[in-house]
Amino acid sequence: MIPHFTVATTVLLPLLAAAQNPVAPPDLLFQEMDGLVAMEAEHFTSQSRTDVRAWHITSSTTDPGPRPDPDPPHVAGASGGAYLEILPDTRATRSQKLIKGGNFTEEAGAMAVLHYQVDFQNPGKYHVWMRAFSSGTEDNGVHVGLDGTWPESGKRWQTTLKNNWAWDCRQRTEQQHNGLPLALYLEIDKPGVHEILIGMREDGAEIDKIVLARDPDFVPENEGPEPRVKAGKLPPPAPVVKVIPAAAPAVRSRLSLKAADFEIAQSGYYLDKGRWLAIDPKKGKSATITT
Repeated sequence: MIPHFTVATTVLLPLLAAAQNPVAPPDLLFQEMDGLVAMEAEHFTSQSRTDVRAWHITSSTTDPGPRPDPDPPHVAGASGGAYLEILPDTRATRSQKLIKGGNFTEEAGAMAVLHYQVDFQNPGKYHVWMRAFSSGTEDNGVHVGLDGTWPESGKRWQTTLKNNWAWDCRQRTEQQHNGLPLALYLEIDKPGVHEILIGMREDGAEIDKIVLARDPDFVPENEGPEPRVKAGKLPPPAPVVKVIPAAAPAVRSRLSLKAADFEIAQSGYYLDKGRWLAIDPKKGKSATITT
């Protein structure tokens, strides 16, 4: 047992460390075009504030990350074959203790911050959409920042969609805990390179892709638009794992027949108390009836 345990530890530690590190080159620069920006979540160029919690890349070829993590991996259906999750995840339900500065932070930018570089040609108000997987009430929120700041309009991004990769853009408020649709946005004040930041609010949060859109009527579908790059090179995608559609539920039907519904003449049965088919042992030992 001791040699086996030692080998397992030696193999896993490098994987866990690597899962926090960028797979994208440091010069990767995304391009906004026609009021739209798309980025795979795992293509961050750096990560900061990782002393307590960190974003970990999960794919079919990487270790899922440090425990505890109550959820199984959700690689199936992830765009680009990979996604990010804040780990470890010690608060999956409201019954578990909330620890500010541990498994939760209301202070935007205080913990587990992702950095992305984007060249904007068109300034304006950009709604922040994320493709996320949430399986409970305590893993569905992050903070969004811009150029080292955390404006109020970017705090408390939240989704209410559950148990599937799905797009959402809403902001949690004191008045609306389910979040206000399209209330989460960033104001790009001038053209040029800007840094987009994604920071922890709740551990266990999982994001797959990020889209910024000027058009308030735009809603991403499926895996969303393809990323556009101005500089650097996108990493190769991880092996894509397809979602296996759930089998259609079996069609079940029922036909009820009462004993009185059968034609019992010459069958050997008699109708006992108008409710049961019965055999009179004085007249026979067996009986057969069909309908």
